[in-house]
Amino acid sequence: MWTPTEEEKYGVVICSFRGSVPQGLVLEIGETVQILEKCEGWYRGVSTKKPNVKGIFPANYIHLKKAIVSNRGQYETVVPLEDSIVTEVTATLQEWASLWKQLYVKHKVDLFYKLRHVMNELIDLRRQLLSGHLTQDQVREVKRHITVRLDWGNEHLGLDLVPRKDFEVVDADQISVSDLYKMHLSSRQSVQQSTSQVDTMRPRHGETCRIPVPHHFFLSLKSFTYNTIGEDTDVFFSLYDMREGKQISERFLVRLNKNGGPRNPEKIERMCALFTDLSSKDMKRDLYIVAHVIRIGRMLLNDSKKGPAHLHYRRPYGCAVLSILDVLQSLTELKEEKDFVLKVYTCNNESEWSQIHENIIRKSSAKYSAPSASHGLIISLQLLRGDMEQIRRENPMIFNRGLAITRKLGFPDVIMPGDIRNDLYLTLEKGDFERGGKSVQKNIEVTMYVLYADGEILKDCISLGSGEPNRSSYHSFVLYHSNSPRWGEIIKLPIPIDRFRGSHLRFEFRHCSTKDKGEKKLFGFAFSPLMRDDGTTLSDDIHELYVYKCDENSTFNNHALYLGLPCCKEDYNGCPNIPSSLIFQRSTKESFFISTQLSSTKLTQNVDLLALLKWKAFPDRIMDILGRLRHVSGEEIVKFLQDILDTLFVILDDNTEKYGLLVFQSLVFIINLLRDIKYFHFRPVMDTYIQKHFAGALAYKELIRCLKWYMDCSAELIRQDHIQEAMRALEYLFKFIVQSRILYSRATCGMEEEQFRSSIQELFQSIRFVLSLDSRNSETLLFTQAALLNSFPTIFDELLQMFTVQEVAEFVRGTLGSMPSTVHIGQSMDVVKLQSIARTVDSRLFSFSESRRILLPVVLHHIHLHLRQQKELLICSGILGSIFSIVKTSSLEADVMEEVEMMVESLLDVLLQTLLTIMSKSHAQEAVRGQRCPQCTAEITGEYVSCLLSLLRQMCDTHYQHLLDNFQSKDELKEFLLKIFCVFRNLMKMSVFPRDWMVMRLLTSNIIVTTVQYLSSALHKNFTETDFDFKVWNSYFSLAVLFINQPSLQLEIITSTKRKKILDKYGDMRVMMAYELFSMWQNLGEHKIHFIPGMIGPFLGVTLVPQPEVRNIMIPIFHDMMDWEQRKNGNFKQVEAELIDKLDSMVSEGKGDESYRELFGLLTQLFGPYPSLLEKVEQETWRETGISFVTSVTRLMERLLDYRDCMKGEETENKKIGCTVNLMNFYKSEINKEEMYIRYIHKLCDMHLQAENYTEAAFTLLLYCELLQWEERPLREFLHYPSQTEWQRKEGLCRKIIHYFNKGKSWEFGIPLCRELACQYESLYDYQSLSWIRKMEASYYDNITEQQRLEPEFFRVGFYGRKFPFFLRNKEYVCRGHDYERLEAFQQRMLSEFPQAVAMQHPNHPDDTILQCDAQYLQIYAVTPIPDYVDVLQMDRVPDRVKSFYRVNNVRKFRYDRPFHKGPKDKENEFKSLWIERTTLTLTHSLPGISRWFEVERRELVEVSPLENAIQVVENKNQELRALISQYQHKQVHGNINLLSMCLNGVIDAAVNGGIARYQEAFFDKDYITKHPGDAEKITQLKELMQEQVHVLGVGLAVHEKFVHPEMRPLHKKLIDQFQMMRASLYHEFPGLDKLSPACSGTSTPRGNVLASHSPMSPENIKMTHRHSPMNLMGTGRHSSSSLSSHTSSEAGNVVMLGDSSMGEAPEDLYHHMQASPSSSSLSSTHSAPSQMITSAPSSARARKPERPTVAVMEREMQWPTGKSLSRQQKGGKAATGRIQTFT
Repeated sequence: MWTPTEEEKYGVVICSFRGSVPQGLVLEIGETVQILEKCEGWYRGVSTKKPNVKGIFPANYIHLKKAIVSNRGQYETVVPLEDSIVTEVTATLQEWASLWKQLYVKHKVDLFYKLRHVMNELIDLRRQLLSGHLTQDQVREVKRHITVRLDWGNEHLGLDLVPRKDFEVVDADQISVSDLYKMHLSSRQSVQQSTSQVDTMRPRHGETCRIPVPHHFFLSLKSFTYNTIGEDTDVFFSLYDMREGKQISERFLVRLNKNGGPRNPEKIERMCALFTDLSSKDMKRDLYIVAHVIRIGRMLLNDSKKGPAHLHYRRPYGCAVLSILDVLQSLTELKEEKDFVLKVYTCNNESEWSQIHENIIRKSSAKYSAPSASHGLIISLQLLRGDMEQIRRENPMIFNRGLAITRKLGFPDVIMPGDIRNDLYLTLEKGDFERGGKSVQKNIEVTMYVLYADGEILKDCISLGSGEPNRSSYHSFVLYHSNSPRWGEIIKLPIPIDRFRGSHLRFEFRHCSTKDKGEKKLFGFAFSPLMRDDGTTLSDDIHELYVYKCDENSTFNNHALYLGLPCCKEDYNGCPNIPSSLIFQRSTKESFFISTQLSSTKLTQNVDLLALLKWKAFPDRIMDILGRLRHVSGEEIVKFLQDILDTLFVILDDNTEKYGLLVFQSLVFIINLLRDIKYFHFRPVMDTYIQKHFAGALAYKELIRCLKWYMDCSAELIRQDHIQEAMRALEYLFKFIVQSRILYSRATCGMEEEQFRSSIQELFQSIRFVLSLDSRNSETLLFTQAALLNSFPTIFDELLQMFTVQEVAEFVRGTLGSMPSTVHIGQSMDVVKLQSIARTVDSRLFSFSESRRILLPVVLHHIHLHLRQQKELLICSGILGSIFSIVKTSSLEADVMEEVEMMVESLLDVLLQTLLTIMSKSHAQEAVRGQRCPQCTAEITGEYVSCLLSLLRQMCDTHYQHLLDNFQSKDELKEFLLKIFCVFRNLMKMSVFPRDWMVMRLLTSNIIVTTVQYLSSALHKNFTETDFDFKVWNSYFSLAVLFINQPSLQLEIITSTKRKKILDKYGDMRVMMAYELFSMWQNLGEHKIHFIPGMIGPFLGVTLVPQPEVRNIMIPIFHDMMDWEQRKNGNFKQVEAELIDKLDSMVSEGKGDESYRELFGLLTQLFGPYPSLLEKVEQETWRETGISFVTSVTRLMERLLDYRDCMKGEETENKKIGCTVNLMNFYKSEINKEEMYIRYIHKLCDMHLQAENYTEAAFTLLLYCELLQWEERPLREFLHYPSQTEWQRKEGLCRKIIHYFNKGKSWEFGIPLCRELACQYESLYDYQSLSWIRKMEASYYDNITEQQRLEPEFFRVGFYGRKFPFFLRNKEYVCRGHDYERLEAFQQRMLSEFPQAVAMQHPNHPDDTILQCDAQYLQIYAVTPIPDYVDVLQMDRVPDRVKSFYRVNNVRKFRYDRPFHKGPKDKENEFKSLWIERTTLTLTHSLPGISRWFEVERRELVEVSPLENAIQVVENKNQELRALISQYQHKQVHGNINLLSMCLNGVIDAAVNGGIARYQEAFFDKDYITKHPGDAEKITQLKELMQEQVHVLGVGLAVHEKFVHPEMRPLHKKLIDQFQMMRASLYHEFPGLDKLSPACSGTSTPRGNVLASHSPMSPENIKMTHRHSPMNLMGTGRHSSSSLSSHTSSEAGNVVMLGDSSMGEAPEDLYHHMQASPSSSSLSSTHSAPSQMITSAPSSARARKPERPTVAVMEREMQWPTGKSLSRQQKGGKAATGRIQTFT
């Protein structure tokens, strides 16, 4: 029993289901399903991919997910209950999947692998989100990573940009268009994410400048590879600034044992530090990581005698450096740890140890050396960015490794309020000590202690470096034999704040002896207190300390003994009277230098600051102390901020009159100090102070008084620095004023309220006074006003604590209103004023509707003024964006209607004007790409477009009604409509928003269509009847057409999911606009005629939109146009002409819009079958003309589409030419559009010239030439022709055509044109031109007789299948091949032109299954031309070069023969049953012509009987012999008689050796004659031909004897002998034969066995044999494109004759000729159905017994071309030789 589900509503398929049960739903893994019902382990529901198909599927194949169900029941909708970003990832990955596979198919391999990586990352991130185990910070971080990857993938796949806010996709309906635009911009910037992204984003108005991001270096010591030290070592790492020559960070200390591992085993893998708080400025410094290696062991490393083994000294060993600038780039890109090896160098001279790092950096190689062993520190570095909290969050693993935080010396750029620090950095600089009577210098070690006032040594107050615990004493390293040691070692003293006062440092100096005992002998000491008597700490400076003598016995138990002594020079000056009888005597020649640097948030070194904090001790110095406050450094002030403020307000309360102004100035100084980016973080400290600690209840009176006094002074004073500072501090001054008043009010229960209000009123009057001053001539006043305006918006929140919203709004309105208008103000002031307005709009005050009602008019007034003058457009757009954003969020409030009304009145018109100006500027800028005008950028256009759209979107019926009612005249309305239509049109033309901003584009379209619906009624009402205005209507129609054609609205080319979303949200906006367009067209009435034919093209463009409803709406308009023109003119020629013109330009020049692919389907629906335009036309009185017009346009469409597809694609020239010819003929024959026809003639001519088809180009231009007459009629400029007379144009064309015929070597075609031109020149007595043309004609005759021309091959091509273009589909053509192009090359070319086509392997005509299939089949074979000029070819005295031309030119008929057997096959003589199937093809035009190929118009098929075939063979051979003999008789062939020798030998030898004896056996047999009584006449004809052949041979031998060379006499004798044998063998068959033959060599030639002179074979075989015979290389008369051969008659029986032995003395020569012939591969034999090379073998290669050729062999060789035969023909001479032997 199926029951509706309650909980199980939504799930994901986890296993594919094939739907193998009744009503089963086919599901793929990963699909989502909506579940409707359940029953015993099965669900019934739908897949979300196909929501209309219901079915059942197993429950265990589905993973259920929680979902929200709305509208339960039959039409319920289910939305999964999951994070929206998870849903987005799922949907996006599904969309990417199919596109990803396509990348592989399209060979975009790089992107394919990148995208795969990103998809895997997204799947992993999605899994993390779904796990539910992440903290809020981690979730945020994962979402950030997801959105970056989603946006990256969408961009690279060309998908839409997704606008987001806080990683969530925004709903366009919930925010203003301006905000949506900004979100698109920020999404785009995050996609093009760069490191400078933070800096490049423009801060919003009122947004404070960003905190600089600190950088940190993570350093980890991996190992120290060495093998020679053998002692423990300390390695100190620090950051060193080479340019300033100082260390900028603390030191990081790593203690290693003698094996190189950490001395503390717990530190293995944990020797790492983080160098913190480096600013961007630091990163640009010349920083180095410096590592100093100090060994702990004997005095001298390699001398065991020096010092006892038990005593260990700290001794310098080596140093290594690494430049940060060199590695910064790689660290920035890598974003993870990278290893580096630092080479350790040792110092050549220990006294220079303190400079070793500088020497290494400077490469002063004389001062250091590399140890022989490979010493090196292996460290890894990583660069991190962000504050410490962020670093801890993002890199928890680093902090788990016992990280040593290594701080910067001194404070970072940004001091955080909670950052408590009390560090004194002491640098042991140098010492100068006496030798003390010793011969060698001392080895001095310094020991340092920190002692408290009571003499106790402070524990753990000395740090050698981070990473190791603090200690109580410090021992310096020892420099060997140096009385003036330079240490340069920095020690940190983290002394507790409470122990600082009274503490001092004591330095003890000892000499470390290297003798046996190795004692350390004390010889002196120095000391220094940490604080001075006045309470300030030791200053940051170098201090020279006095050295006091002492010895080992001296005791320091009583520290008071030496603390009374002066520690340094300053100290000595302070107390000169010191008794000299003290225990410790100062060593005047010895000195010791230290330097200190204090980084403390609690201690100060500043005397003035201490004086202020203790002001009561110096009451008479208060004025001076307050004055000196501004000289105290910022760090000191922020450290003691609260104490200072308390002190100032106590002083103020003490004596307001006396100190008021000074306290005010001090307060202003401190407030402005906090505006510095370094102390910006202390503002919260100030806020907390005001809220919780401030107690100056009376202060407000004095603060207001001082502030007002400053304002009032601004008019007179010349120097106004202090006034400007006060203006900048306005925000905090008002905070103090308001808090003070609140405290006073609390204490007095609201006394003096009125006085307070009036004082604030007076203060605002002063503010207005300052702003109203004319500052154009005073720069100082200008700065004062600017400072005031900048600070002004910050006081609103404070005022709102004391006053109502309306009161504050009135204050603000008065102030903003007091500013002079933009005309009377300088530009810089303009900017400040607008920024102030912008921050006002962004303030909390403006979010109250009560205040907006007051403030909006004044804000709009200022913006209106600026827009009118086109000033500060960017800031204005920002203000408008903020206003629209607020209005949109509060659009439910009633007051918003009034606000929108206000904005429409003030802004709409000026916004339109601004946009038109910007758009025209940006258009001009595109034309002139020189100057960059910031106001012409795409950004500003986008900003204003979004503002306009925001306003239009907020408008409702009432607003439109008011707007239209407010126009004073129709001219105003017309101007407004033209403006808004123009802006909308530009919006669509200019593509203001990029293609991938789909959300923005759709919203724009929606707003436009809504606005147009409101405005069209006004257009109809005001401009239709008597007031018809063409301009407005035309503008409206153009807009509608552009709108419907927008690429973003073509839903057919997007995915179904996206299409469904768009349709659900907006519907199909094209249909909405089409209905609007149609109704407006209908409203036009008789004015429609104004738009014919102008609107035909645009409306036709609309019909190309692949949307059936749009087309159905548009079809009646075309009918209407035809109808109106028919009414007006009695025909619709204009509509017809325009429609055809527009169709041609639209289709043939459509630039790649995908909708053109669908074009054929669209327009056949427009002009094709019902329901269509045809249906409407059929009901009209002009039915017939209408129908013929629609039909011809449909046919034109088919051709145009083919043409466009060819031109658009990477198609070959052949296809393009074929298409163009097809279209051109259509324009001429069917539509009779001469201009179009001529255009296409020139397009075709250009294509031919590009392909170097010069003859075809000439024939093409001839078409145009024939349209012109030899008249003086003037012709207009057309295409590339100037204005000229018809005679001039025709003459120019003739000359050009003659030139092309010359280049194509078709001189015979050029000669008639030369004569025509000569005739014209003669009639005009233009003898110069006549001379030129006659010479040209003469040169052509010379060329004909002298130049060799190649004879082309001809190929018949059949195009079968419906996948071919329309002009080729199921048609056959004959093509004229290129020079040297043979069949296989041609076939290869055709297959490459049609890569989808399959070559058919048989010559039979295809059946209907092939003709109608959705595929492409090519059928190709060679054909033989049948010339028209037979007379020329039969003339004996015509040179062969002339005949050669007429054999292959002006040919319209072609034929090919196919041999087949009819009836039983006679094995003895197969020629009895061998028939020929002869196909004759007649073309539509002769070749050559305007194309290299023409369609077959007619095909005739005849069967040639074996007897007829024999007759043709013998007849053709006779003709060939006669022609050749004639040439020798008339001496046309000079010198070489080889050709005649070969020909005679071939016939005679073949006759002697069997040859045509086969014909005798076959046809002169009594059985044959009995069975075929009807053939008697043909048999007689054959006999006569044989008799004739014997006669011709006799004549030939006589001619041969006359010209034969003496060396060739043996050959001639042999021919005579063989001829006599031949005649004798034929004697019995033909009695009386000898009477017909002339005497030859003194003997009569018997008419013997002439029949044997031919091998029986088909004429085509023979022809092909002849044309490709190697014999023809010798004494050739013409060139074929496939071989050089002599071809005397078009169908001569072309037997290859003559064996080697008959070549006289050069038999090998002939054989080599045969091997080398380009045709010896018998190319045509394998490619044309019947064509075959058949050669009689050299007689030397033959056995004595003659073998006859079998038909089986012939047929095998005549097979249809296949891959094997193609390869066989390429094997050259040997294959040919083999075949020669086959036919012996």
